[in-house]
Amino acid sequence: MSLAERLRLKDMARGLATAAAGGLLLALTGAFETGRVPLGLRLSYWIPVMVGGGLWGHACSLMLDRIVALDERPWLSVALLTAVISGPLSVVVWAVTGPALNGGMMPLSHLPMIAFYVVTITAAISAVNVFVTRARPVQTHAPGPVDRAASRFPERLPARLRGAAIRAVQAEDHYLRIHTDRGSDLILMRLSDALEELQGLEGAQTHRSWWVAREAVRDVARSDGRAVLTLEGGLTAPVSRRYARALRAAGWY
Repeated sequence: MSLAERLRLKDMARGLATAAAGGLLLALTGAFETGRVPLGLRLSYWIPVMVGGGLWGHACSLMLDRIVALDERPWLSVALLTAVISGPLSVVVWAVTGPALNGGMMPLSHLPMIAFYVVTITAAISAVNVFVTRARPVQTHAPGPVDRAASRFPERLPARLRGAAIRAVQAEDHYLRIHTDRGSDLILMRLSDALEELQGLEGAQTHRSWWVAREAVRDVARSDGRAVLTLEGGLTAPVSRRYARALRAAGWY
């Protein structure tokens, strides 16, 4: 399992923990007219519903992320996630709520009310995941005296670029464009796999499609509310809003 995949699993676990905590809160407060049933029943209803919704939400997020650059438009992320998640989830919640809390199916006329509740909760959880528990960029580090080895990625360089200083790695469809001090070239590889092999070089993922060597950064500017890194040689690399906070905290700019 690659480093990027391990971080995605941690992000999913964090999202599910948020959903479970939300389920606990909803159960304890008897939210959305569930206060009339015993606490134990509320717990057995709300926590599985919220965790199940969290799993469905994570799947929807992965699907949408392939189509739309969600990390670049956080409010659009919340709106799209809420819309895609809420439709099917409303039907599921309507189907399980009656048997779980009332011992029988709810009338179909209650579906709009259930949908309103689902949209409200989904929007709140999506906003927390987008704005509070943002994904962390993969940061790679130079070799240490004990625990880190030299990077394996330079071995991937085409013959004409062997020994060149790597400034950035940019994903282009199924290929990677490697930017160096001697020019650039393409190799067939996924960025998620490359991030594992880049460990041993000081740098970080600045965008879903970019890894940048820290020593190559010469300037940072803001354009349309986003940070853009200028690298040695004039190459520019974007910084996504998704990773901006973590990169600032790490002292990148």
